[in-house]
Amino acid sequence: MCSGGFAKCLGISLLPLSIVCVLCNILLFFPGGTSVEKENITEQVWYFGGIVGSGVLMIFPALVFLGLKNNDCCGCCGNESCGRRFAMLSSALFAGVGVLGAGYSFIISAVAINRGPKCVVSYNGTQAEWSTPFSNGDYLSNSTAWNSCLGPEGVVSWHLSLFSVLLVMGLIQIALCAVQVVNGLLGAVCGDCCGCCGGSDGAV
Repeated sequence: MCSGGFAKCLGISLLPLSIVCVLCNILLFFPGGTSVEKENITEQVWYFGGIVGSGVLMIFPALVFLGLKNNDCCGCCGNESCGRRFAMLSSALFAGVGVLGAGYSFIISAVAINRGPKCVVSYNGTQAEWSTPFSNGDYLSNSTAWNSCLGPEGVVSWHLSLFSVLLVMGLIQIALCAVQVVNGLLGAVCGDCCGCCGGSDGAV
């Protein structure tokens, strides 16, 4: 398979992943599926890991990957500057941007999962206020600790599920973009004409 065709497959894979990440980040603004005051939303949600990191910054590489296959590689074979090689090199650079964006989302998600959600907590059985009761990730192996969050209902599972999806999506995006970095560099060095030069020579 041409490196351009392979890049297109990667681009097709990245687009739905980006959409999923953006949707997850948006849903995190509604803990437990309810609307709350903005100061009661978990801090890591405001870092926009899914919207910016795995979303916007991932759309640009995906579009670049998709456009590579549309280039006419046969038309560049007689050109010493070979724009095709430059296109593959630029795709590797965009893939690097994608790795950074997905890495940012991954780190934010990991921190959010470790710290847990912001929720309503009761102190001394009388006063209830918004707080972050889980500070070191112990709640992950102790589901009974989730009961310390009085509301919104299901906020812990909501928080954990969505950030876990962002975490996994970030890992997949990092892997796909890393593969394209290698693919783009190989395409820039070796070319991506896939034998079409021979066909064009025979046609002359």
